[in-house]
Formats: sequence, C-alpha cells, structure tokens
Amino acid sequence: MTQTSSRFFDEIARLMNDATGVAQGIRREFDTLFRSQAERWLNDLDVVKREEFEVVKDMARLAREENEALKARIATLEAKIASQTPPSPPIYASAPPDDTPPTA
Repeated sequence: MTQTSSRFFDEIARLMNDATGVAQGIRREFDTLFRSQAERWLNDLDVVKREEFEVVKDMARLAREENEALKARIATLEAKIASQTPPSPPIYASAPPDDTPPTA
C-alpha cells in the first residue's frame, strides 16, 4: 500500500512540475507577444525613443548656450561701436527751417 500511494504522489508531483513548466512557457509566450504588440503600437504612434530625445535635448541646450554667448558678444560690440562714434546730426524729414522772415 505504501508503494502505491508513493507512486501516486510521484505522479502528482510530476504533473505539478509539468504544469509549472507549461505555465512558465505560457507566461514567456505572453510576455513576448505583449512586448511585440506594444512595440508595434509605439511605432505606429511615432513615439520618440529615449536615446533620440536625449540627443535632441543636448542639441537644444548647446544651441541655447551658443545663443547666449552670441547675445553677449553682440552687446559688447554694440557698446564698443557706440563709444567710438560721435553722435550723428539729426535727420530732418524736410529742409531745415529757414531763419529769414517771410516776404509779403
């Protein structure tokens, strides 16, 4: 009798191991299927990959820094030009006023 129940429990244990293996296989298959479907959806949505986003972010940062440097350089050059040139005479829209009185 002990041999029969032992064989019975061995069969149950083997069945449980097989069921666990099948469950793990199903889980791996589901993960693979889900991942491929998610990638397909993301590709259809044109979602930017993280690496591409980081590259563009760095490019924007560098452009901002260069823009600030150029603004400072322009301000310096404008100040230098303003200090070197004398003020220009006023420009009239018409001829300058005549100081002679009108004749009647």
